[in-house]
Amino acid sequence: MDQTAPPSAVDRARALGPAIAAASDEIERTQRFPAALLEQLHAARLCRLLLPRSVGGEEIHPTEYLHAIAEIARHDGSVGWNLFVANSATLIAPFIPLESARRIYADPAALIAWGAPSGVRLKAAPGGYRVDGEWLFASGCRQATWMGAHGPVEEADGTLRLNARGVPLTRTVLFPVEQAERLGDWRPVGLRGTASEAYRVRDVFVPEAMSGTREEPEARRDPGPLYAFTMQGLYAVGVAGVALGLADAMLADFAKLAAEKTPRGRGRLADDALVRAGFATATAKVKAALAYLTAELDDIYAHAPETGAIGLADRARVRLAASHGIQAGVEAADWVHRAAGVSAIFPDSPFERRFRDIHTVSQQIQSRPAHFEAVGEILLGGAPPVFF
Repeated sequence: MDQTAPPSAVDRARALGPAIAAASDEIERTQRFPAALLEQLHAARLCRLLLPRSVGGEEIHPTEYLHAIAEIARHDGSVGWNLFVANSATLIAPFIPLESARRIYADPAALIAWGAPSGVRLKAAPGGYRVDGEWLFASGCRQATWMGAHGPVEEADGTLRLNARGVPLTRTVLFPVEQAERLGDWRPVGLRGTASEAYRVRDVFVPEAMSGTREEPEARRDPGPLYAFTMQGLYAVGVAGVALGLADAMLADFAKLAAEKTPRGRGRLADDALVRAGFATATAKVKAALAYLTAELDDIYAHAPETGAIGLADRARVRLAASHGIQAGVEAADWVHRAAGVSAIFPDSPFERRFRDIHTVSQQIQSRPAHFEAVGEILLGGAPPVFF
């Protein structure tokens, strides 16, 4: 009997590395994934890593997920970003009716894209919600088959629906991609290939069955330790994977450059004592950050409850390790960019796009320095009103 284990998500991501790298320029230029590459990503099930098995997903360990996203990002930051976002969106599946989740993910090429809450209210209506407004930053919307929108729920009398904590609830509604108008306004410094554009929805009715909330991890349908992690926590893990993958790729390409480049009036970069020390320090920073986040995820997963959610202390551990990973990746990339000199400033270098990409990552909400302050308050005995 053949007992060979199937390839891991990391192995599948690594196998697609050459195809992702080959398509990178086209993705940057067109802000679209080539159809052949998208088909390969779906065939490798890399868009279903966090999807519950009850809906045909992989439901993998968060550590394997982290390393798979980092591997993809090593080859292209925009692909890594959109894969992390697509997988993060699958985390709504345990919080909507099983039939609804299966309806969405019956299509092997199913992807949900959505933007951050924008303050637009979802209007309660008989049997569901009426949706009318605009949302920003819908990463992956050009690969999506379904769109989502998050917002507070306005009842018929004008009041806002409250959650269990007594504050306005944010609900997520899902609808076919054809019901959203993409606005084509994505012109950033980096991560251009993500096409994280705004979209508009005009008076669309969404049935109650196609909605859920991300704010109640205790109310999940699917058991198991993966879904004990909060969506926000796993979002942060995905962003850290992208940052660390980009930084690791920049370090690998710098090693090649240092062995060959001889700046005017100096010896090889690889023979410069300051370069050697800086490269070693940056390498240790990235590897240590990845190891730290891996260790925290492994430990928390090992004792995470089958039902319910991990506690505030564990949520803070995830947030701290992920925030540290993002910061470490950005700092290592900055060192490479400086040390590479003019070799880093041209579009055809292996550094220029990654530098732009990682600094776009650094501006995202998961990368906020304020997360360190919030975690510090928890570590010192407080309980800030932050949803981790």
